[in-house]
Amino acid sequence: MRKIDTRRFVRATRSTPREINRQIILNLVREHQPLSRADLARRMDIGRGMITSLVDELLAEEAIYEGATVDAPRGRKPKMLYVRTRDRLMVGIDVRFSHTFIMLADFSGNPVVLERFDTITEPAALISELATRVQRLIESNKGAGTVEGIGLVVPGMTDQRSGRVLFAPQLGWRDVPMRDALAEATGLPVQIENAPIACALAHMWLGQRGAEMPTDFVYVTVSDGVGAGIVVNGEVVRGAAQTAGEFGHIPLSMDGPRCLCGATGCLEAYTSNLATLSRYLGQELSATGTRKLLQESGLTITDVIARARAGEERARAAIQETARYLGIGLASIINALNPAQLFLGGELAAAWSEIEPTIREAIRERALTAAGAATPIVAEPASDHPRLRGAAALVAAPTFAAPKLA
Repeated sequence: MRKIDTRRFVRATRSTPREINRQIILNLVREHQPLSRADLARRMDIGRGMITSLVDELLAEEAIYEGATVDAPRGRKPKMLYVRTRDRLMVGIDVRFSHTFIMLADFSGNPVVLERFDTITEPAALISELATRVQRLIESNKGAGTVEGIGLVVPGMTDQRSGRVLFAPQLGWRDVPMRDALAEATGLPVQIENAPIACALAHMWLGQRGAEMPTDFVYVTVSDGVGAGIVVNGEVVRGAAQTAGEFGHIPLSMDGPRCLCGATGCLEAYTSNLATLSRYLGQELSATGTRKLLQESGLTITDVIARARAGEERARAAIQETARYLGIGLASIINALNPAQLFLGGELAAAWSEIEPTIREAIRERALTAAGAATPIVAEPASDHPRLRGAAALVAAPTFAAPKLA
């Protein structure tokens, strides 16, 4: 689905559907609320009569609502318009290698309840556990509003057409029909997405109100796995087989460590949380060989970052080596896609002040142009729950997306 750019839109005319103007109004209110009808008329350069007609339709559908009357320098005091979100709820689910997070939130991505549990890797058992927890969340928060759907985020390649998880190496899944199974178990519509694309969607649809957002950017996640959500001209790039963005599996070395995907030398095998922890523990750089040790020790990437900041040289060296490889990978993305901006998400982003110089140096060494080397990078810590916000966007975004024209 494509986002409407409220700064560079072309309003509909008699030769284009009325629905486009309705969606532009809805997005203008969403991004700049509160707005009056006069504000909308000025922004769209359209007559007040047409604005009133379209706003009345949106009010009747309860997509927006009228708030308080405010003072005006002249004329009648206007009633301000807002998008209805607070009593429209969704459930966001973020499945990871170690833990699964569930969030009940409104259509703006504001959390009502957040909980987590140890991930169950057997798909049927995980679906059963999720259905039980979702039902309990809904029952416990009946007065908060109506749950309109579920956004499911997984660490692997997904097919939007079939709702299947094509391949999730961390979980050992291939061709798993997660969307339909969860919808049947909960009785709610389910939207499924892979982690980096979900994070990109969170920025597209639930970013800071009124803030300028690039229409060409890449969101790179570095967590248990590594991947990229690519946005070009305001639309996610999925590829012919729905698997675009798997930069984590581009090889840095044909003789490198074995990746969970089965190949050797992948960027993910050098830069994922498991790779950094393996490096810190002095183990061979193999996520598969370190899993059991990590589970027994309870060590996390957050622990290693904290130890690095406390002055432990071994922790600092492990993180800096990861940063070096990550910079090489980001340079490849910059050279291939030339994004206006990069976002870096995941637990490692919490160490941005420590790793940024190393990453920038690696990018400068490998970027093909000076402009590419200067590509802005914004770090987004995992504590902001970008994946869960992406899950919320999966449910909310269709309400605001540009209509598809025949």
